[in-house]
Amino acid sequence: MNPDAVPPTETVRPEWADIDRLPTADLLRLMNAEDRTVPAAVAGQLPRIAAVVDAAAARMARGGRLVYAGAGTAGRLGVLDAAECPPTFGTDPGLVTGLIAGGRNAVTEAAEGAEDRTDLAEADVAALGPTPADTLVGISASGRTPYALAAVRAARAAGALTVGLACNRGSALVAAAELGIEVEVGPEVLAGSTRLKAGTAQKLVLNMVSTAVMIRLGRTYGNLMVDLRATNAKLRERARRIVAEATGADARTVDHALTAADGRTKDAILLLLADLDAPAAARLLTASGGRLREALQLARHQGPLPG
Repeated sequence: MNPDAVPPTETVRPEWADIDRLPTADLLRLMNAEDRTVPAAVAGQLPRIAAVVDAAAARMARGGRLVYAGAGTAGRLGVLDAAECPPTFGTDPGLVTGLIAGGRNAVTEAAEGAEDRTDLAEADVAALGPTPADTLVGISASGRTPYALAAVRAARAAGALTVGLACNRGSALVAAAELGIEVEVGPEVLAGSTRLKAGTAQKLVLNMVSTAVMIRLGRTYGNLMVDLRATNAKLRERARRIVAEATGADARTVDHALTAADGRTKDAILLLLADLDAPAAARLLTASGGRLREALQLARHQGPLPG
C-alpha cells in the first residue's frame, strides 16, 4: 500500500453522503447490509488464521504467551479478548494479555495521541520480556498505526513470533510481521469509523484465534468449556451443566463430584468417567498436560472404565 494513499477503510462512499437524511429503519438496514459482508471477508483469510493458530498453539504448548497490541478500538478489542480467556478457559491472567496505547486508562477513555508513540509500544513490549515462545499480534484497521507497528518490530527483534492483523491489503503492519491476516472490509458507512466493520472483523478474528488456540491446547473437551473457573453463581451452574453433559450423571452425583474436585470442572468429569478419587484424577490431568481426553486414555490403560 502506498503510505500516502488513503486506505480503503478510510475512504468515503459518495452514495452514502445523505445517510443523515434516511429514516432510521433505512439507516439500520444499510448498516446491517454492510455488516453482513464482514464474515465473508474473514472467511477469505481462514488459511492465514489457521496458520496463526497452529503456530501460536505450538509455542504456547512450550510455555509461551499470546499478546495483543493495538491502539484505540483495536487495542480495546485485544484487551477484551485477553480478559475473557481466564473465565472461559481457566488460564492464568498473564497467558493471554493485551497491550493498548496509553495503558489501561485508554480502555475506557480515549487516548488518541498515544497511538503515535512508538516509544510507548517499545516500553510496553520490553516490560513483558518477550521470548521465542511468545506470539504477539499487532492489530490495526489501517495497518499502519505506529504503536502497533512498533510493538510488532520490538517483539520480533526479541525473537517472538509476530502477526499483523489489518483490514487493508498490503499493509505496513503485515509486512513487518512474520505472519499476516488482512481482512478487507472496505469503506465504513460512517467514513473512517473503523469501530464498525473493521472492529467487527477484528473481533471475529480474535475470537477465532484465542478459541482455536485453547482448543488445540486441550482446554476444552469437545465443545465443552471444561477449564472454566466457577467464580460466581452463573458459572457454578454452568459447571454443573457441563459435568452433567459430559458424564450423563444426575444432579446429586454432579454436585458431589464438583465438591470432591474443589469445583474444578475437568477434574470432576474425569473422576466420574474414570471412577477415580479426586487426587488420582488430579495426578492423571497433570500427567496429560491438562488434556482431558489424554487423561481418560491414561485411565483406560490403568484399568477398565465403567460402562
